[in-house]
Formats: sequence, structure tokens, C-alpha cells
Amino acid sequence: MHAAGPTAPRGRRAAVIGSPISHSKSPLLHTAAYRALGVDCSYAAVDVDEAGLAAFIDGVRTGGTWRGLSVTMPLKGAVARLVDSTTAPASVLGVVNTVVVGDGPHPTLIGHNTDVAGVAHALAAAGAGTPRRAVVLGGGGTAAAAVAGLAQLGAGTVSVLVRRPDAAAALQRIGAALGVAVAVVPWASAADAVRTSDVVVSTLPPRAADPLAGELTAGAPFHTDGTLLDVAYDPWPSRLAEAWERAGGRIVPGLDMLIHQAVEQVALFFPGAGGDRAAVLRAMCDAAGVTRR
Repeated sequence: MHAAGPTAPRGRRAAVIGSPISHSKSPLLHTAAYRALGVDCSYAAVDVDEAGLAAFIDGVRTGGTWRGLSVTMPLKGAVARLVDSTTAPASVLGVVNTVVVGDGPHPTLIGHNTDVAGVAHALAAAGAGTPRRAVVLGGGGTAAAAVAGLAQLGAGTVSVLVRRPDAAAALQRIGAALGVAVAVVPWASAADAVRTSDVVVSTLPPRAADPLAGELTAGAPFHTDGTLLDVAYDPWPSRLAEAWERAGGRIVPGLDMLIHQAVEQVALFFPGAGGDRAAVLRAMCDAAGVTRR
């Protein structure tokens, strides 16, 4: 147990926002971290949809005790347009999953993206090396973070598989800004692309990859020694993860990514106490029943 430092903020609050939100494990993770660090901060899950987001952010600005927000779907893009400024890589992605609320009567709201670190750290912890044939399933905000995370691991090319190629045009712009060639691949080629990849990041909603898993298991048997990160952690294991593991590959639960990005959030919310990332990671893994890697 870590004692709170002399300048540690007291009586603050934070929350994860999105819709739906009742399934979120963020309150479990953050509460465990604050308890371990001795930081006095409550953390809740608040259902906020796109229609109510602007009013909610206005309330945060005037609430007086807010320290930060975790942001999940479908709000990541909209929040990026409502904060006062963004940091890299959020500014490149146009996607914010973390808001730090400044002190004072008129606090500044700064948008960050810790999903990128979550992807990179979770894959690295699982033993994934520099991706040679990287694949991202999906084309939304989390896919943008996946491209950036793979770039951090040294990927030179990332294939993005989507049902509507025009919807992923922004990912090519993002890739160019990060020095990564993004190839948009039609979904019809998904099974072949996955079979020949060494790192796969699925950013699809729960069960959305089930038909793909069926294709992988229905065709000729394949073998892989690659790594799959499936960001959808409930239910777990997903059918895609089961198919990948049966083929010999390593699987990384989305919960691992969630934990690694949450460690970065705590460090942003409370730069002093939260700087002890090892203690935060240990507390979160213990709370979630995850074996630390």
C-alpha cells in the first residue's frame, strides 16, 4: 500500500462515459489503483450518449471536483472536438479516450489517447515482436489506435480489413502521418489475410468476428505462431480467439489492453502518485484476476 504524497489531490472524482456502459470494468480497475496509491478519488460509470455529451462536458467544466474522464464508444471522436486541446497521438488520430480536467474555477480540458499505449504494451507483454504482416479488423476509432500502436512496435505496413473501404479512408491519412503504409482490404479477403498474418488486432464489437472464426475453422487447417489481440473482452474467449489458439497462436485478451491503457490514464490523472506504474498495474491485475505478464 502506498501512502498518498503531501500534494496528492483529495476528494476528487473521475468516471468512464459512453453508452452502453454498465459492462465496463474501468471502475473496478481505477478504484483498485486509487486504493493502492492512497489517492482519494471516486470513479463511476456514467451512461452518456452523443446527444447528451455536450451538456455533460459543460457540467464537468463547472463541477469543481472532476479530475478526469475515461471515454469509450461511441464518444471518442466527439469528445476530441469538445476538449480545449489534444496531445499526440490523439491529435493525429482525432480520437480521444482520456480527458484530464485541470484545476481552478475554469478548468482546461486536455484530450489524450491511451488506447495506443494499451495496444502496444499488451502486445509487447505477450511477446509479440516487430510485426511483419499486421492486420487490423475494423475501421473505427479503436482501429486508429491499433494502427498507431502497431506503428510503435515498428510495423511498416498494416492491412485494415473493413466491410466498407470508404469508411477507412481516415486510417490511410493517419498511417501516412505515422509513417505506416495502411492498405485497406475488402472484408471478403479477411480469412486469407488473417491466416497469413503474424499480428492481428480485432477492434470489432463482441461476437462480430464470429463468422470470420467460422471461416477460419471451416477451411483447410492452418498453423500460426503469431499473436492475436481481441479488444472485445466479454465474452471471453471469443470464437476468434479460440480459433487462433487452436491454430497454435498466442491470444491477448482485450482486458489486457484495457488494463495497460488504464495504467496510463491513472498516470495522467495523478502525475505524482500515478507515476508508480508498476504498483498501478499490479493493483489492476489483482482486481481483475489477470496474471501479470
